[in-house]
Amino acid sequence: MLGKTAGGLFWMFRYLERSDNLARLIDAGVNIAAGTTSDPSEVWRSVLISAGVSTDLVSHDAPTVDQVIEQLLCDPTNPSSVRAMIARARNTGRMVRTALSRETWESVNRCWITLDELLDRKLDERDIQNVLGEIRRQSALVHGAMHGTMLRDDDFSFCRLGTCIERADYTARILDVKYYVLLPTAFHVGSPLDNVQWETILRSVSAHQSYLWLHQGEISAAGIAEFLILDDRMPRSITFSVKKMASNLGYLEQIYGQRHRSHDLIDAMMDELNETKIDDIINNGLHEFIQRLGARNAELAQQIEADYRFYR
Repeated sequence: MLGKTAGGLFWMFRYLERSDNLARLIDAGVNIAAGTTSDPSEVWRSVLISAGVSTDLVSHDAPTVDQVIEQLLCDPTNPSSVRAMIARARNTGRMVRTALSRETWESVNRCWITLDELLDRKLDERDIQNVLGEIRRQSALVHGAMHGTMLRDDDFSFCRLGTCIERADYTARILDVKYYVLLPTAFHVGSPLDNVQWETILRSVSAHQSYLWLHQGEISAAGIAEFLILDDRMPRSITFSVKKMASNLGYLEQIYGQRHRSHDLIDAMMDELNETKIDDIINNGLHEFIQRLGARNAELAQQIEADYRFYR
């Protein structure tokens, strides 16, 4: 496969996943801000920091929900907004259209048409839940078309690698913002506020129902962190995403007959996660673990681009 085609598939699904994750992060912010008794502007600042976006609102005295919605959802001039990323995914998809099934391309195009029209107006808090739900629904339709119609070949593997890189990054970010920004003091640990925030984090990764089912309704910070980091049954956990990346990179190694540095990096990440227990993570620092994992995930993404010559 041409490196440009591989890179287009990889980045198309990174953009799609990133837009879905940003919608989930904003949804978490809406729910946490509604339930907090402190200044909601701090919640929105934490959302901006967690999103890792470049925006003047991060240094703003008191960012509001309307400002965050405008910049992170609707502003086509902000390259980090959902609207801009969906447009980028669609434009990238046009360049690699022959590598996609017809159903996948049509779902991407429909996603862009629907969301560009939906976000081409001023939104307020009354609209936001419906809009965020539609963003997630359109993303699910694209992934459903891809999983249901594309051959399990190298095209599919590059699509999945892009998705899982972003998914692992988002789950790490949402855990980090909860632990170090939304709850900055030990005073609230174990309080109703703490539990509400942890439940919101679960909902933001569509894991609330499955977590409660597995843990008989018991909410605990360590239990949720373990579920979202180490449980390979949870489709948005870090370990699940890393295992899927390892599987797809292994397939590429098999069909191309070449092993690259990215294979060594993913094997090292997989080994660390397999050997790690949640008590070790908590005792040594969740924030430090998440930061290290995020850096390794970013290094892996860059190495995949270099190994498969995306820009040649």
